Amino acid sequence: MHLVLEYALADDYLERRAALRDEHLALAREAHERGELLLAGALPDPYDRALLVWTAPREVVEDFVARDPYVVRGLVTGWTIRPWNVVVG
Repeated sequence: MHLVLEYALADDYLERRAALRDEHLALAREAHERGELLLAGALPDPYDRALLVWTAPREVVEDFVARDPYVVRGLVTGWTIRPWNVVVG
């Protein structure tokens, strides 16, 4: 079972992310190194969503959200965590 964390991004996400990007990516890379975060990235044209695919329990994903500077500083305007039933791969 995988979980998909979907972020809704603020309209000015691209302009504001530079100041928080290193901290956000460090948090994501740590989760990836622990084997919790499989894939992550923003959806372009327009940059209005980001998807993060997890192999960790929901509590781990929720902890990531609570500590993510993009969420804390308002670059993320909303988020959801949903189970993803992978059929191939």
